[in-house]
Amino acid sequence: MGIIKSTVKVGQKPTKAEMARIRKELNEAKKRQINLEDCPELPPKALKEFAHLAAERNRQQRKQAVTIRVNPVCLSKYKALGKGYTGIMADVLNYVVQNPDILSKARTV
Repeated sequence: MGIIKSTVKVGQKPTKAEMARIRKELNEAKKRQINLEDCPELPPKALKEFAHLAAERNRQQRKQAVTIRVNPVCLSKYKALGKGYTGIMADVLNYVVQNPDILSKARTV
């Protein structure tokens, strides 16, 4: 069995067919035995290093609550997107920060 990837958009729900496929694959996976032969146990030092890396990654990905003032027209357009619009706003902000050319254009307007 391989890895199955799916892209889901905000507010999108899986179809009944997709859910049936997922349930079927999970039931099949439960019946298989776990093979640990090609997966040796890690030494305590390596486990400690992985734990440190995971904690650092979690600290970097932790989101902070902020208060901003937004133009009412802009806010109403985001709210029209429905539930989860604040996440979309965050995604747009992240995209702009990742693309300095967009940011430089916004500053000159």
